[in-house]
Amino acid sequence: MVENMENVKKKTTDFTTGSPAKHILMFYWPLIMTSMLQQIYNFVDMMIVGKGLGDHALASVGNMGSLFFLIVGFSFGLANGFGVLIAQSFGAKDIKELRHRLAGTIQLTVVIAVILTVFSVLFLPYALRLLRTDELLMNNCLKYGYIIFGGITASICYNVSAAVLRALGDSRTPLKAIIISSIVNLSLDSFCIFILHTGVEGAAIATIVSQIVSTIICVRRLSQLEVIRLSRSDFKNERTIYFDLFKNGLPMAFMNSITAIGVMVVQYFINGYGVDYTTAYSACSKYLNLFMNPASTAGNAMSAYTSQNYGAKKYDRIKEGLKVCLTISFAAYVLLGSIMVLIPEKIVRILIDGDAAVGLACEYLPICGVAIIAVDCLFVVRSGVQGMGDPVLPMWSGVLEMILRIAAISCLMGRLGFKAAAFAEICAWVGALIVNVYAFCRILIPKLRSEREQHNINNLFLKIHVKNDA
Repeated sequence: MVENMENVKKKTTDFTTGSPAKHILMFYWPLIMTSMLQQIYNFVDMMIVGKGLGDHALASVGNMGSLFFLIVGFSFGLANGFGVLIAQSFGAKDIKELRHRLAGTIQLTVVIAVILTVFSVLFLPYALRLLRTDELLMNNCLKYGYIIFGGITASICYNVSAAVLRALGDSRTPLKAIIISSIVNLSLDSFCIFILHTGVEGAAIATIVSQIVSTIICVRRLSQLEVIRLSRSDFKNERTIYFDLFKNGLPMAFMNSITAIGVMVVQYFINGYGVDYTTAYSACSKYLNLFMNPASTAGNAMSAYTSQNYGAKKYDRIKEGLKVCLTISFAAYVLLGSIMVLIPEKIVRILIDGDAAVGLACEYLPICGVAIIAVDCLFVVRSGVQGMGDPVLPMWSGVLEMILRIAAISCLMGRLGFKAAAFAEICAWVGALIVNVYAFCRILIPKLRSEREQHNINNLFLKIHVKNDA
């Protein structure tokens, strides 16, 4: 087993030894490049749609964002939950448990992919009507949505394979996958829209193909790791393996879906005010996702780092990792929050042309730019809580997010107009942050005290032993 662990360490990262800052930063840079490339190619994808097909097409694709996040966010939460347990097994150096958990993850992923594909395709038209989607956008939404949700298995498989790689400390392979898939996506996007004139369905096809490519790259890399090469016996799992995976994965999945429902309610209110509002909200959502990305990625790093150290029972290192990841988030806030506050019109016009939609977006972005530090800290703290094996309180924080977001938009939309959407986001971020700070302290502080007491006892016995020897 020791030989196996030494072999895998050469290809992954063991966060339980060495400098926390060095390990996190070395893991973070490929991770942030991966995440930023993913956001950038999603952003450029929207820009190609907007400039090539017009603001209505952009609004149609953007209108699908909350629905897409509802389904993909669910699978992403499951993947991260499964990844936490795999990382804990890796940190504890328990290879047998690691392999059984990986085999269970593969089996559950296949079942979940089939269920989510059928569910999302069948209920797409009803969901669009519930969102009060404008009839001008409905046809394009359906064209784009049927293809995206029909091929959602590719996205689910990428999320799971990338989560497993991150759990093992490999952030470089997902970077390689995104670089290649981004090139594929943008090339196909341009070809389908500008050469073949396919419309929004061309953008959807390009997205699915690029996700298939990224999945193949990640799965190929996993197959090369000898320590997690599975046999038939690994797939003969006891019920406890599936129970543990679901116990950790489902609360994270539900948290994402609950958050998505809150966003969908905001979308419902926005859509009721017309296409200009929908277009502005689509553009603002893209920028918000882009500018939250560095902190969100710091959260992913915090999750992998915390999971391994929690599995190894090295709790003091978790506190050091928190400091590093929060520093990253604050630096991102200073830079990107300033852009949202100081030059909103310049960045909005990159995506949309209509003056009315641009004006609305310029009301939203500066407000969120001032308060985005709340969600930046939320990503890090919540990931730390999940990494320590408590997905339940973060899930309840997602419920609180949804309640606060819905309450704010319903109370303020009539008075503040489009600005209400920004205040709804801020209320949700702050509420969820408070819950997760409480959860983080509740879990870690007793562990730190216990660790220090054990350390003091060990020192006492060592002194007694030295004294007796003398």
